[in-house]
Amino acid sequence: MSVAVSFNGVGKRYAGGRQALENVTFEVAAGEMLFVTGHSGAGKSTLLKLVPLVERPSSGALLVNGQNVLALRPAAVPYLRRTLGLVYQDQKLLYDRTVLDNVLLPLQVCGYPPGDALRRARAALDKVGLLDRDRALPVQLSGGEQQRLCVARAVVNRPSVLIADEPTASLDTDAALQMMELFRSFNQVGVTVIVATHDQALVARYASRAVRLEQGRLAA
Repeated sequence: MSVAVSFNGVGKRYAGGRQALENVTFEVAAGEMLFVTGHSGAGKSTLLKLVPLVERPSSGALLVNGQNVLALRPAAVPYLRRTLGLVYQDQKLLYDRTVLDNVLLPLQVCGYPPGDALRRARAALDKVGLLDRDRALPVQLSGGEQQRLCVARAVVNRPSVLIADEPTASLDTDAALQMMELFRSFNQVGVTVIVATHDQALVARYASRAVRLEQGRLAA
């Protein structure tokens, strides 16, 4: 069984001494759908930020697709992130650009030919059910549609690992279930999916495996 992400004794201490994570060890198998649960402030968001090196661990070892990411030079970090799909709580949408332009941006940064980029972006929007809103601005979308736009942008590079931090937190029940069905559909075609959530109903419904954090430590 190949391993997509491996944490080994990982810790994260912030300036000022706050210990956000301590001695966290677990693996995520390639093609697995894993939930990270825990109370607010347990360390879920910090844990997910370590994988793309948005935050760097203070201790331990972290492997992503077999690569020791802590040994990467700063110039190599963007290449790591191109293999990952990231859905953040604060969305980071560009509100002065259309839905299509938001999804095109990662491909343009990577230097894809315009025709290829357009085909990929439209395919990603079609996958999340937003192709008919491609000329709209994000502010014209509902909250659920904005989250689906974030997912389209995260998967347009066809990542091997999709990471989502509380992706259903601001959604009603129906929109949350639609979002989770979307993640499951990506998982079913081989994408490793890691979702941080405090919603135990979603975990019970979708999780084949979950890990739980308590005060920055792995509890279960």
